[in-house]
Amino acid sequence: MQFRLPRGTQDRLPEDQPYWEYVTSVAREQARLFGYGQIDTPVFEHAGLFQRGVGEGTDIVEKETYTFPDRSGEDVTLRPEGTAPVCRAYLEHGMHTRPQPVRMHYFCPIFRYERPQAGRLRQHHQFGVEAIGDGDPSVDAEVIDLGWRFTTALGLQGLSLAINSIGDPSCRPQYLAALKDYYAPRLGEACPDCRMRYERNPLRMLDCKRTDFACQDLVAEAPRITDFLCADCDVHFATLRRYLEALDIPFFINPTLVRGLDYYTRTVFEILPPEEGAQSVVLGGGRYDGLIEQLGGRPTPGIGFGSGLERLILNVKRQEAAALSDGAPVDAVVVSLGEAAASVAVRLASDLRQAGHRAVLAQPGRSLRGQMRHASALNARYTLVLGDAEVAAGTVQVKSMDTGEQREAPLAEAASLVSRA
Repeated sequence: MQFRLPRGTQDRLPEDQPYWEYVTSVAREQARLFGYGQIDTPVFEHAGLFQRGVGEGTDIVEKETYTFPDRSGEDVTLRPEGTAPVCRAYLEHGMHTRPQPVRMHYFCPIFRYERPQAGRLRQHHQFGVEAIGDGDPSVDAEVIDLGWRFTTALGLQGLSLAINSIGDPSCRPQYLAALKDYYAPRLGEACPDCRMRYERNPLRMLDCKRTDFACQDLVAEAPRITDFLCADCDVHFATLRRYLEALDIPFFINPTLVRGLDYYTRTVFEILPPEEGAQSVVLGGGRYDGLIEQLGGRPTPGIGFGSGLERLILNVKRQEAAALSDGAPVDAVVVSLGEAAASVAVRLASDLRQAGHRAVLAQPGRSLRGQMRHASALNARYTLVLGDAEVAAGTVQVKSMDTGEQREAPLAEAASLVSRA
């Protein structure tokens, strides 16, 4: 039996690594500039964390989590999103005693049993940030600014920022009542998922992505939540827009933007590339002022975003946003002919690595032609050839693979010759 990848997963091959290193290094630098320290949480958590934090009526909890009993019989869940675990850590480690907001960033695998699609797999990876402990709209602007700087620093072009406010517990009930009144006579046109959401979480109907029913047309004509905001939410949203204008970040208001998780309040936002489609979002997030309280803490505001690394890399490649090599070139391949030369070649390759060069030892015993072909396949800059004559003389043949030029040099000078090239 030949085993294959589980559906919705992928191998990260050596030629993929430069893109991952590029995207994560840009993310780390932007997080550093904004003062966001790194946090790492476990790959799995108690299942109740996500049931309470993400919401039992969401597609993620009902359909997409990898939840199973461990050997003690306790239900655990592979992490389906990054915010709830960070909030759990904030509570567990008493971070409320630190200067607020506590600014954190993370890189983590995410597990969701959903239909695999471009840039979104059942196991994908996320760069996320959270700012917990301050509800001022200036923090909203800071988090959005970080996300905007990160995506533009990658070299991505044609990005757009969509924002919305989804209110808070004081004004959202009035909107939900109006939304249900609007949908009630039209439920027959909606998809089965939306008919279920109508009873359990009508706001999620605005997040429906299905096109095989009339859901998109219904969303387009639905009441707008920004028309129902209370005074505090309205001022918060207006202040955020003023800050974004001061930052020269272009944005547009999308009144149907709600995001997919129950814990969001007030500000929600997404950064989108030029390509259309529900799955084109490269970064999204929002404010979750009630989440800490839902997890057993005192009322504590928070805001953050998540960005799927696979989808970002897909866009970096599509736009050719960065000139990256498909693989790390080898500085030198050491070629040997004969048993005595093989022992010297082993030591020479080790000395080259000690000097900081990427060195590969061609397989001793193969023909000269075979070893040279191996060096060419590795895109080596130099081959260092050792035979019985070179061993006796304490020399090595140094060949440039770019120019074909070859010369003999003292064995002791091999590392410095590679360095000067």
